[in-house]
Amino acid sequence: METKIVNLEKKNKNISLLKEAGEIIKRGGLVAFPTETVYGLGGDGLNPESSKKIYAAKGRPSDNPLIIHISKTEDLEKIVTEVPNNAKLLADKFWPGPLTMVLNKNESVPYETTGGLETVAVRMPSHEMAREFIEYAGGFVAAPSANRSGRPSPTRGKYVVEDMEGRIDMILIDDSIEIGLESTIVDLTGEIPCILRPGIITKEMLEEVVGRVETDRAILNPESKEPPKAPGMKYRHYAPKGELQIIEGEEEKVIAAINRLVMEEEKKGKKVGIIATSQSLACYRQGVIKNAGDRQKEMEITRALYRILREFDEEEVEVIYSEAFTKGEFSQAIMNRLLKAAGYHIIKV
Repeated sequence: METKIVNLEKKNKNISLLKEAGEIIKRGGLVAFPTETVYGLGGDGLNPESSKKIYAAKGRPSDNPLIIHISKTEDLEKIVTEVPNNAKLLADKFWPGPLTMVLNKNESVPYETTGGLETVAVRMPSHEMAREFIEYAGGFVAAPSANRSGRPSPTRGKYVVEDMEGRIDMILIDDSIEIGLESTIVDLTGEIPCILRPGIITKEMLEEVVGRVETDRAILNPESKEPPKAPGMKYRHYAPKGELQIIEGEEEKVIAAINRLVMEEEKKGKKVGIIATSQSLACYRQGVIKNAGDRQKEMEITRALYRILREFDEEEVEVIYSEAFTKGEFSQAIMNRLLKAAGYHIIKV
């Protein structure tokens, strides 16, 4: 398959290209597109054959639900059995933005999109061109991240091309990614809202709007045998090709442990990478050292994480050690992605 690759310019938006992309979706094709979180791999969320194509292009297990992206809040009621009050409150507060809500689906949404579940995950991105594209595509675009399954999610167009060229019809590129981590997912089908995937919209933020919110045990327990209710709950995700381990503990002990481990692996002839921060960067003596950003400015870290993992792949790094991120407003979201990327390999010092 020949993939058309298009660079979008914010100052001179090419409406004809967005319309062309929308027509591809309507015909049952696939288009990768930018959002404020990561790049999405879009297909018609109401067409079961399109969802099958998404799974095939990603190499993704078909029981891993897809998120339907909409461009208008009022479209939510067209694909769910009802819009509960909590959903209305959260939409008013956080849409458009990086919040996905899980609700009971109606008959218009095929099981191929929901991974066989009676629920559907829905969000409205804040990226303006993403919403325009969704509108031209018919209003209901199913879109997981635009990477091969298991790889780090793409926050740069070149990584979408790397994973998807020849597998989909079109790639829309705009690298003005603001967040760099996937959306928060909250399940609103039960009595108490429940977080299925942490993101930069935190539990505390949600509770300010709807009161008590729980966190699904599967996030905390990687051995859970429960079927996944949302993307990213069941399978190893975001993984670089090299072996990643997270080192957790007091700062000085973490730095000392990483320096020792790097030295040991380099003696074996391995190429070793380190995920450091602005605060610790100067403390590392050898290895391929990447600065994830300032711990006091966590959005720097969320934007950098997947890019760093991809860069390690480009540089053929075989072993990676990362500092842990256990403090801060977005620490749960950052650690959730790191732990999955590391296969939950963590060393406490």
